[in-house]
Amino acid sequence: MLALVLGLRGQDGPPQPEAAPPLSTTTSAPAKAAPTTAPGPTTAAPTTPDPPATNRIGPFLPASAPNRIEIPSIGVASTSFVDLGIAADGSITVPGSADEVGFYTGGPTPGQLGPAVLAAHVDSKQGAGIFYRLGAVKVGDVVKVGRADGSTTTFRVDKVATYPKDQFRTEEVYRGDFTRSEIRLVTCGGPFDKVKHYLDNVVVFAHLESEA
Repeated sequence: MLALVLGLRGQDGPPQPEAAPPLSTTTSAPAKAAPTTAPGPTTAAPTTPDPPATNRIGPFLPASAPNRIEIPSIGVASTSFVDLGIAADGSITVPGSADEVGFYTGGPTPGQLGPAVLAAHVDSKQGAGIFYRLGAVKVGDVVKVGRADGSTTTFRVDKVATYPKDQFRTEEVYRGDFTRSEIRLVTCGGPFDKVKHYLDNVVVFAHLESEA
């Protein structure tokens, strides 16, 4: 289970995602696997079939670590990045401070096939963290990620969801069949426990729209 502990204590409470319908395409994947698209909702009436997946693959970029992120809709702009790995309990490690954005190095870099994972604290004892307003991101918003090779990738948000940490849907969030480059932005959210730790993770799903 790859839930993240990304909040140390609550302030007045960060914004939480609105309920959203499920995506018609897959948004699950382990950081390193290459997945496909899932069928649309079974309750929908049949329509013209989607084109073959081979016509939808790409574009993809060579590996290059992220070094800048901008989320204009919530006022996020940061160049403070740290590498993340896997902790002894199987969870992804977390940044050392609330001002850093962590990049999970066990998976794709932004622009490669599959989901690149970027995680940051929602807050700390000192106040709001870099992803404090992540739950206010809406479907259709833009996320720009700069890369070490000098390129800038633009991702379009498909879904914003909240998952209980003790029931985290690893398969849905990180694993699956992919035909495009995606990112996952992860932080804490939801209610607090007795010691003011957040019980949920907020996850933003987005796909690569362009590269410059």
